[in-house]
Amino acid sequence: MEMPKAPRFVKLLGPSFILLGLGLGSGELILWPYLTSNFGMDIIWAAVLGVTFQFIINMEIERYALSCGESIFVGYHKLSKILPFWFIFSTLLAWIWPGIIGTSARLFGEVFGINNFGLLGIFLLILIGIILTLGPVLYKTVEKLALILILTGIPLIIFLTFYMAKITDYNALLIGLTGFTKQFPESLPIASFLAAFAFAGAGGNLNLAQSFYIKEKGYGMGKFGGRITSILTGKVEEIKLEGEHFKLTDINLKRFKDWWKLVNLEHLLVFWCGSVVSILLLSLLAYSTVFGKVTPQGGVDFMIFESIEIAKQTLPFFGTLFLIIGGVMLFNTQLTVLDATSRIMAENLLLVKRNSWSTRNLPKIYYFFLWLQIISGIAIFILNFGQPLALITTSAVLNAVSMFVHIGLTLWLNNRELKEKIRPNIFRLVLMICAFIFFGYFSFKVIADIF
Repeated sequence: MEMPKAPRFVKLLGPSFILLGLGLGSGELILWPYLTSNFGMDIIWAAVLGVTFQFIINMEIERYALSCGESIFVGYHKLSKILPFWFIFSTLLAWIWPGIIGTSARLFGEVFGINNFGLLGIFLLILIGIILTLGPVLYKTVEKLALILILTGIPLIIFLTFYMAKITDYNALLIGLTGFTKQFPESLPIASFLAAFAFAGAGGNLNLAQSFYIKEKGYGMGKFGGRITSILTGKVEEIKLEGEHFKLTDINLKRFKDWWKLVNLEHLLVFWCGSVVSILLLSLLAYSTVFGKVTPQGGVDFMIFESIEIAKQTLPFFGTLFLIIGGVMLFNTQLTVLDATSRIMAENLLLVKRNSWSTRNLPKIYYFFLWLQIISGIAIFILNFGQPLALITTSAVLNAVSMFVHIGLTLWLNNRELKEKIRPNIFRLVLMICAFIFFGYFSFKVIADIF
């Protein structure tokens, strides 16, 4: 089969906005602002390095889907038939807890005077389910929402930061970007620092969903794979799990290189630049607002505290605006998480049942997992179950270990299944190995700290 010609750059925009949205609800919005406002800007260099690692990891995931026209999970299945069970288990247990939408509900509740955060969280979960169920083409629904919310949210963050930050704050930021030469803050728990570094971006198995999004966007050989459509409003498309390799002719190799340049540029400008700008601005905003003050522990209480300080130093409207931005971004993150996790579990279950289930069942399996997670979240809110410490710990360990696992698998897969001329070069190999070592160290440290 022939590799399709690469289109104009503007037509490629989309998948990286989705992945950017996945990261905004964790490190960008909460974790790094909390750390820098409490321990100073000297550690902000690690956020940039963490995003850079994730850029390399994501591009190797894209390399496989671009050249083979199938998700990376199909490639993993070729390496071992037991891997789908791991990805279903690690994804479900790590992401079933509705903490992101619970935080979003809390922020909206503060703005609109709603005290029953659980009921509001249930409403928002059902709203997400309706949006994802009624959108005719699932990928287009997620992409459009990500584009709208990010392109409105980030400019507002820029405005707030420029309004609040002083010259001395910018100097601290610039110094912090080269802060790796400075002494590490003794009071900063190493586990918290490593967690922030590891999840500067998406995290866990969520990075792997990028292979779905570029396939359904029609990147490279993914043009022939088909898309998941709504079981209520969508037109059924033929979905192919297994892709095809293109013939290694001079023309096809040139087309692959054209695609590769464009997708690297798209991911660099949208994901890398978007993530770095978001982290730097949100951290600078927190630093300029609450540095040196006694703040609550990280999480929603810290964001509310920050909004109060913003309101005190400016106008009440700006504190409210900050909470609304945070609530909207977290809502988008939860929507994208539910989409990504449902895709991951649906395709891996279909791979397990490949001999008896048709690919036409993929949309039904997807919506089964989507509403299973939503119903589970509703039950957790109703029972006021929260997130028990043991399960939070399990989730943290699984997300760390799953990144360690999929980085190693991607390295193995791309150097085994791809033709030599389209395999990663030595520079990317070295960076992937460094990421593999880091996440391995982080995983084992988290486990050692528990036991």
